[in-house]
Amino acid sequence: MSTKQRLLALFVLDIVIVWFSIGTSYLFKYNGALPQAIQMEFMLYSAVSMIVCGSAMVYFRLYHRMWQYASIGEIIAILKAVSVGWVFSYLIASALLGSFLSLGIAVRTLETMLLLSGGIRFFWRMVRGYAIRRGEPVSQSKSPVLIIGAGDCGALIAKELQNPAFVEWNLIGFVDDDPLKQRMQVYGLPVLGDREAIPAIVKQYGIREIVIAMPSAPKKAISELINRSLATGAKVKMIPALNDLITGRVSVKAIREVSVEDLLGRDPVVTDLEGIAGYVQNKTVLVTGAGGSIGSELCRQIGSFHPDRLLLLGHGENSIYTIEMELRTKFPWLDLETVIADIQDRDRMEDVFDSFRPQVVFHAAAHKHVPLMERNPAEAVKNNVFGTRNVADCADKYGAERFVMISSDKAVNPTSIMGATKRIAEMYVQSLDVCSQTKFVAVRFGNVLGSRGSVIPRFKQQIVKGGPVTVTHPEMVRYFMTIPEAVQLVIQAGSFARGGEIFVLDMGKPVQILKLAEDLIRLSGFEPYVDIPIEFSGMREGEKLFEELLTSEEAISSTTHERIYIGKPTNINRAELELEYKRLEKVISEPAEQVRNVINTIVPLYEEPIERAIAEAAPTIQREMEAVVS
Repeated sequence: MSTKQRLLALFVLDIVIVWFSIGTSYLFKYNGALPQAIQMEFMLYSAVSMIVCGSAMVYFRLYHRMWQYASIGEIIAILKAVSVGWVFSYLIASALLGSFLSLGIAVRTLETMLLLSGGIRFFWRMVRGYAIRRGEPVSQSKSPVLIIGAGDCGALIAKELQNPAFVEWNLIGFVDDDPLKQRMQVYGLPVLGDREAIPAIVKQYGIREIVIAMPSAPKKAISELINRSLATGAKVKMIPALNDLITGRVSVKAIREVSVEDLLGRDPVVTDLEGIAGYVQNKTVLVTGAGGSIGSELCRQIGSFHPDRLLLLGHGENSIYTIEMELRTKFPWLDLETVIADIQDRDRMEDVFDSFRPQVVFHAAAHKHVPLMERNPAEAVKNNVFGTRNVADCADKYGAERFVMISSDKAVNPTSIMGATKRIAEMYVQSLDVCSQTKFVAVRFGNVLGSRGSVIPRFKQQIVKGGPVTVTHPEMVRYFMTIPEAVQLVIQAGSFARGGEIFVLDMGKPVQILKLAEDLIRLSGFEPYVDIPIEFSGMREGEKLFEELLTSEEAISSTTHERIYIGKPTNINRAELELEYKRLEKVISEPAEQVRNVINTIVPLYEEPIERAIAEAAPTIQREMEAVVS
């Protein structure tokens, strides 16, 4: 049967219901025998009601609704259509007859029409749902689901999941910490307990999937729930934060997989949009390393502040082309310039600055891979030390207003060539600030999730291959941020620049790499050490068990932003630093050990035995882990 035929059949059925309702009302009134004097009244009332009530049902679009999903909205529509049709039918029929119809007959007619019009539609919903369930495979294929959060969001999700369309999910009930909701029901489903009961509920009901439906809860609370749920072995999904949803509309479609970022439990960054716009808007902005993880995100976020021109500078043409195409799609009004250049090439840097005269410079270009730089120290010096000097000197020479260098926590008490070269670059930038009109600052932070060369992509590749997942050391901890979070704070820190500061970002609590690997395995639907083995490969050259964000000589002071601090180092003798640079230039073509020795005289490398490092790190790790648990 076609759609038009089905709608016509339903319309005819409604007309029959109207006639039947009036007929039975008259028969009840006159004890089953309709008097001759009343027959004309009955026929007139029936004809008027069928026309008027039928028109009202069409007007209120009762025939444009999918009744297998009927709910409160459909009940209200039926009430409106039948009530409006009934009122007008009664008034028109009374006017045509010249006197009011019996109110008893009219009221009974209304009751019967409401009962039958609504009852038939909801009966169809029940029959439809039963037919679909009859056609399901045995319930073994259904996934028992538990919803955490019996509030408005959880209730809406439960309502959708009980529709016949979601036959693959078998909704068991809710978990909620509110004592007033315990042992209550939501849409016929019980609130089985609080968060402490999650492991027992999962075991008792064989829960395979857990949906966290608490979009307004703090990130830290969500992180705790995710960890508790993952420990049960169930697959965990969640509703995103409220600001990611259309106001007032929550849908099963909004349910997404839990990501590693959710495990960090970090609240969104609050930025001073006016302060940022004040130094970026309508300015020519240069981003070096624009094709990298941090550089490309800098470009995305800076583009939203309407700079006069955005310069994308990078050495790799493919990565620069990729971010250029993305930005041209996202910000079609933005004036973009792509510059393929190597920051080690001083003449090329001079040409770029002379041609475009950038007013704000974000220097993100750097070699960052610790073990690779250990084996290639000269390249680390060329790029991180001399490359930074080239860009910084040009910013000074061509009158840039601000220069923001992206640094690393590995620059603090460095044990690696990469960390040492970043520290030398920090020192040069700070020394240049003393004698320049440009405001030179550095922003120091730890690892970012998902960046090229980070542990997350490597772990994911190993999990896809079936393992093993390799962790360097069971006690290794690192600070982590998401890339958008780090970049937001970098741009915000630039607005605080007065010149010479090293801004330190609040990285939150350190994360144990072993636990990160275990969580990622669980998020992928496997059990650590059972489905995917974890092996310890040993610490690589230049690595530390834990990273610091400040040296012992640096004091720290706060800014107006709660997650940005200022570390102020001791004074740097620029003349001595220039001499050390000349020494580096002389040995840059010499064997790696000579390059390392010169680096070590500028920034002493910490090369303590691993046993001592572990012993010293253990109390700190223990304190941090206890703080995380508490």
